[in-house]
Amino acid sequence: MNATMTEKKNMKDLLPDSVVDELLKGYEKPEDLMGQDGLLAQLTKRLVERALGAELNHHLGYAPGQKPAEAGDNCRNGYSEKTLQGEHGEVTIEIPRDRAGQFEPKLVRKGQKRFDGFDEKIIAMYARGMTVREIQGFLQDQYKVEVSPDLISTVTNAVLEDMKAWQTRPLERIYPVVFFDALRVKIRDEGLVKNKAVYLALGVTLEGTREVLGLWIEQNEGAKFWLRVCNELKNRGVADILIAVVDGLKGFPEAIQTTFPETTVQTCIVHLLRHSLAFCSWKDRQAVARELKAVYAAENAETARQALAGFARSEWARRYPTIVPSWERAWEQVVPFLTYPKEIRRVIYTTNAIESLHMQLRKVLKNRGHFPNDEAAAKLIYLALQNITRRWNKPAVTWRKALAQFAIVFSERLAGQN
Repeated sequence: MNATMTEKKNMKDLLPDSVVDELLKGYEKPEDLMGQDGLLAQLTKRLVERALGAELNHHLGYAPGQKPAEAGDNCRNGYSEKTLQGEHGEVTIEIPRDRAGQFEPKLVRKGQKRFDGFDEKIIAMYARGMTVREIQGFLQDQYKVEVSPDLISTVTNAVLEDMKAWQTRPLERIYPVVFFDALRVKIRDEGLVKNKAVYLALGVTLEGTREVLGLWIEQNEGAKFWLRVCNELKNRGVADILIAVVDGLKGFPEAIQTTFPETTVQTCIVHLLRHSLAFCSWKDRQAVARELKAVYAAENAETARQALAGFARSEWARRYPTIVPSWERAWEQVVPFLTYPKEIRRVIYTTNAIESLHMQLRKVLKNRGHFPNDEAAAKLIYLALQNITRRWNKPAVTWRKALAQFAIVFSERLAGQN
C-alpha cells in the first residue's frame, strides 16, 4: 500500500464517515460550510481552543478541575480573546491564561494575527504579479477576509531579510560562464517616475546548472557601477569567471578585467546582429543576416576579419553604412568567441539564457504601472525569481557537452575542481 493510500486510511480512522455525516446535518448551501460562521470556521475555533487548553494543561501540570501539586503553584486565570485571519474568514479564539503570565502558547503565538499559511498565500499571490488591490479582491471573494493594503505590505516586507541574505549568500568559487543583462522597470525616484535598469547576473556552475547570482538596480550603468558589482561577487567567494557574456554593457569590460583579470569578456553576437539589422529595411533583413553569418560563423578570427572586410565592400555596406563600424567597435569582444570550439560557441554566442529569464519576469511585472521605490521593485523581482528558479535543477544537454570542452580549454584554471 503506497503512502497516499495509507494517509487516506488513517484519516478515515481519525474522522469516520459517521462523524462527518453528523457534522453536515443541516447543510444546504456553500456558506453553511465555507462562510464566515460556517462549519469549517466553527471547527477551526473549537479545535484551536481545545489544543490551546491542552498546551496550558501541559504547562501547569494538571487538568481543569484538578488541584495543583503544591499550594501556591501557578493556576488558570480565565481567557483573553484574539481574532485571527485565515482561509475561512476571521475567527475569534479564546486564549487561556495563567495567573503567573508565563504561558506562551505555541499554536497561536503572542502577537500572531493570522493563521499559519495565510501569509504564505499572500506572498505567493504577490510573487505571481498580483497587485495589492487584486490580492484584496481575491481574499474577499474566496475567503471573505478583508485585508488592508498595510497588512499586505507588512506580510510581503517580511521577505526583505530573506532577500538580503540571498543577495549576500556565498557563491561558487568558479563559474564557467556568467551572463549579465538588464531589464527596464519604472520606479519613482525623487518625485519622478524613472525608467531604471535592473541588472541580473546569471551564472552557470561547473555541474551545468543555472543560478541567479544577484540583482542590482541602477539609474545609469558605467565602469564605477560594474566595478562595484564585480567586487561584490568577489567578496562573496567568486575567484574566477571563465567567460562573461554581456550585451555591450558600458564600462563592464574595464570593471571585470580589474576584478577578474583572466576573464574573457564576450559580446552577445545575437544582440550585435539585431543591432545591425535594426538599420535595415524589413525586406533586406534576411539577405543582410545571411551575409553577416559569414563573419560570426567563421572558423577563426582571421577568416572572420576577411568576411567583415568583404561585407564592407558589398552593396549592403554602402546601403547601410552604420553596420560595419558597429562590428568594428565591438571587435575586441567578438574575437574571443571565434577561438572556441562549436560546443562552447553554441552557449556563449547569445544572452538568450538570461533573456528567457527576463521574459518570465516581465509577465510578473506587466500589471505594475510603476514601483514606489527601489526596494519595492527588488522585493517583487526577488520573489518572482524564487518561483522561476525553483524548477532549475537539471543541466541541459547542450551545457553538458560544452562543459566537457571547458574542461579541456581551461584545464589549468579548472585544475582541482570537481
